[in-house]
Amino acid sequence: MKKLANINDVPNKGSKLVFLDETPIALFKINGKIHAWDNRCPHRGASLSDGYISDTTIQCKYHLWEFDIEKKCAVENTKIKINTFRIKIINEDIYLI
Repeated sequence: MKKLANINDVPNKGSKLVFLDETPIALFKINGKIHAWDNRCPHRGASLSDGYISDTTIQCKYHLWEFDIEKKCAVENTKIKINTFRIKIINEDIYLI
């Protein structure tokens, strides 16, 4: 397991960008739950951590593509998936597993 951040480093309904080696990982805290996604939008590679965050979606600022938080896919085309990472929280620290 590799520690990515502390849950208090991720703002509510916000994000924090971290790196695993050279891989950018966007940590999102939405409705009290932490999500770990590849930070690169599958459309054009733009940063998702800079996107607009709602209770149900994350929207890429570059071309406004929306991604469903729970389904981990594009809202308009569910075949377009987001790469996600499995995480575990131990004593308020977020670990990649």
